[in-house]
Amino acid sequence: MIGPQLKTASALVILAVTAFFMSGCASGPEIFTNQDPAANFGDYETYGFPAALGTDKAGGYSSLLSQYLKTAVSREMDARGYAQSANPDLEVNFYVHTQDKIKTTQTPTSSTYYGYRGGRYGTWGGYGGVGYETRVTQYTEGTLNVDLIDNRRDQLVWEAAMVGRVSKDLRENLEPRVNEAIAELFRDYPYRAGQAAPVGQ
Repeated sequence: MIGPQLKTASALVILAVTAFFMSGCASGPEIFTNQDPAANFGDYETYGFPAALGTDKAGGYSSLLSQYLKTAVSREMDARGYAQSANPDLEVNFYVHTQDKIKTTQTPTSSTYYGYRGGRYGTWGGYGGVGYETRVTQYTEGTLNVDLIDNRRDQLVWEAAMVGRVSKDLRENLEPRVNEAIAELFRDYPYRAGQAAPVGQ
């Protein structure tokens, strides 16, 4: 069971739907990972999900996003030798946070000058110096968190977050974008079931 302290967004949200959600963002998403240095990952061989995920609807039913996330994570955990269990060593939870943001950019433009020049009156580009054009863009930034919790100790042991712009492509292709996002996040998960040392060490 997840304690109250784990029902809020994790600390990674403070550092920063997503790349994964944010596929199509020119600069790409930002990814953050963190783990409990005191955790012994050799103790973990099974995984599962809480009855109510952080991405579930307030009405008590599972959202499509939750279902896609569970399927994608199960694929990654199974590939690392973990077995799904009703009483797991590791409990997996998800959180999504979105925030509307405004970006302001300025680009130099040649200013115009109206007056007498070259023997006639007229409007002359660039005569009065350089001005600036200000452009304001509104966009939505999304953060996806994946938390792995030691079920016996009720302690967060590994977390990953992806931060970036929520694109139209995400909304129209949610399932494949979720699959891409989870695969990207789990590239930074270095353990296999029952092994204390990271892969490659």
